[in-house]
Amino acid sequence: MAFKFVVIFALLAAVNAGFVPAAPQVYHAAPVAAAATVVKGVAPVAQPVLTKTVEEYDPHPQYKFGYGVQDAVSGDTKTQVEERDGDVVRGEYTLIDADGYKRTVQYTADPVHGFNAVVSREPLVVKTVAPVAQYAAPAAVVKTVAPVAQYAAPAAVVKTAVPAYTTYTAPAVVKSAVPAYTTYTVPAHH
Repeated sequence: MAFKFVVIFALLAAVNAGFVPAAPQVYHAAPVAAAATVVKGVAPVAQPVLTKTVEEYDPHPQYKFGYGVQDAVSGDTKTQVEERDGDVVRGEYTLIDADGYKRTVQYTADPVHGFNAVVSREPLVVKTVAPVAQYAAPAAVVKTVAPVAQYAAPAAVVKTAVPAYTTYTAPAVVKSAVPAYTTYTVPAHH
């Protein structure tokens, strides 16, 4: 196990010392006359020179782009447009949420106000109200009045009086006395 650590540390030391390149590097050979090492009795040899490529800086970047997706199979529908003029970015994107609403986000970003977005949602399916059926009343209204029945009260009214309460008598209770404990006598041993 210790041998594995020794090998790993030896490889790390070789990489750090520069014997094994950690990443590929780009070398451009300088002209022999300019970068030649002159040693007495030895012919001049060109030395590799490492040069860096400096990326160009655009002080006022500008772009515009937009895209859209309409997939009938999956139902995926979305769009986006964005433009940049210097440090100011403006854009808008739309998408269909899972609950059937169309979400629209309009955003701006600049160094003074930061990122700001305005989100709006609207239902994708417009609800329509069915027209209410028109009811036409009949042209002539005929009212009929039923004859009123005559009611004669009976000659004599018989009332039955019911007592307001009834009495209850409990049945007789017979109690039998049972002793609370019984005595036990141990038989005599002979």
